[in-house]
Amino acid sequence: MVASTNLIISCNFSCLPLKVNPKPKSLRKTHITFLLFSNTSTRKSLNISDSAKPLHIYNNNKKGVLQTCYSTLNSDKKSPDDQVLEKDDTGGGKEGGRDWTTSILLFVFWGGIIYYVFNLTPDQTPSRDMYFLEKLLNLKGDDGFRMNSVLVSLWYIMGLWPLVYSMLLLPTGSSSKTKIPVWPFLILSCFGGAYALLPYFILWTPPPPPVEENELGRWPLNFLESKLTSGISLAAGLAIILNAALNGGDWMEFYQYFRESKFIHITCLDFTLLSAFGPFWVYNDMTARKW
Repeated sequence: MVASTNLIISCNFSCLPLKVNPKPKSLRKTHITFLLFSNTSTRKSLNISDSAKPLHIYNNNKKGVLQTCYSTLNSDKKSPDDQVLEKDDTGGGKEGGRDWTTSILLFVFWGGIIYYVFNLTPDQTPSRDMYFLEKLLNLKGDDGFRMNSVLVSLWYIMGLWPLVYSMLLLPTGSSSKTKIPVWPFLILSCFGGAYALLPYFILWTPPPPPVEENELGRWPLNFLESKLTSGISLAAGLAIILNAALNGGDWMEFYQYFRESKFIHITCLDFTLLSAFGPFWVYNDMTARKW
């Protein structure tokens, strides 16, 4: 930083317009001292340099106003306020000042969910689960069996969730500090749902990286940012939910499947997790876009 300097500005302003005296008879010396504080302790408390000496101004018997200004811009001593401003916003001046409490809790939660899925979920009808999966994937022809409407609606809406999360996480849900890409987790979520997305939630660190305007015009952002895509996704989701709600007679049968089938039990839990985390990512997306 530039060495400390004291800038002294002296201004002599006339109080009233003065007449010009072409022939002044005498010039009286008027001694005006610009330092109002002669006490040494007072001068030090105000950071007034000892090198500043009184000025002598010669005036033609006219009253004047003397103003003295000091500059502290080049001072080597920094005020506590300046030191606070120089600290890092996230860690108080420390590198990597992230609070890992949320990540640890999410990791424990994810571990508990995985343990429950593999060890505690009901598995009374494995052969029927395989049959339902083949029917939902259209691997079996029309054999006269009518699939439960609630189960079909659940299957369709689970196929819609990866698209919804892709629109929420790209680009505003990306992590700029950890440099971990989000797209591998989005691809895995097409098969693993929330069980594949939770590890990214654990590692995610805001804020999102900056996005150039030309990137929004390229695939896949141009598709995900399209209002048409959002409108179709919203309409499809509402139609699927309405279809399940109107088939009230199938809910009792679906509840029985939920208690017996590992496949349906895991799918329902997956849907619940995606629905629970959805509002947070909607809020994060709105905050990043400053809506």
